[in-house]
Amino acid sequence: MQLIDIKEIKGKIILKSGLHIGAGDTEMHIGGTDNPVIKHPHTQEPYIPGSSLKGKVRSLLEMKSGLMAKTNGRPVQAALLKKLNGDEREECEKILKLFGSSGAEGEEIAKIGPTRVSFSDCLLNDAWRKKAREERLSLFEVKSENSINRILGTAENPRFTERVPAGVAFDFSVSLKMLGEEDDLFQYLMTGLKLLEMDALGGSGSRGYGKISFLFDGEENKRKFVDINPFPNGG
Repeated sequence: MQLIDIKEIKGKIILKSGLHIGAGDTEMHIGGTDNPVIKHPHTQEPYIPGSSLKGKVRSLLEMKSGLMAKTNGRPVQAALLKKLNGDEREECEKILKLFGSSGAEGEEIAKIGPTRVSFSDCLLNDAWRKKAREERLSLFEVKSENSINRILGTAENPRFTERVPAGVAFDFSVSLKMLGEEDDLFQYLMTGLKLLEMDALGGSGSRGYGKISFLFDGEENKRKFVDINPFPNGG
């Protein structure tokens, strides 16, 4: 294996609906929300952790591959390769090359090599930050939700979730190490990003949260992304 190039995918993530990526705050503050979003500790501005992007892209590619049924929902690991052949093995190898596996996998992971992809944290886009300040746009919103008693028709169990509102823009950057023969990994990664745009990022995607769109730098990447169809046979 020889590192011959590092490809970068850059651009913006535009929120199409409110985004909630939790902060894991275990304290309850008077007048606060039940579920605050993660914020940069210095600026108190929202951001999208690279780990959130990486984890969701990986899970979507694993779901598409059909390998989740063989792992009982756990992340794909190199030990699974021994049980696979044909297209399934090829899919598994691509996932492991991109996202890595446990170092305890020994000989199998040694054949796969190091993790190729790296997702940076996505900070607020400078132009959008300037616009927000000039127009006094809020970086946060609080969405109230509750459950409905089906018999009484009354609202119960109110909860308040903090979100980053639709329209906010973040800068994103993803780098991919190219180790010789792996040009197809770039296309596979782009497919994962397409799946993410079709699905949702963060929590409560089934309730409409976390819809995003990618706006890529560079005409070539824009064209490639538009042309991707993850389900050419109709799914």
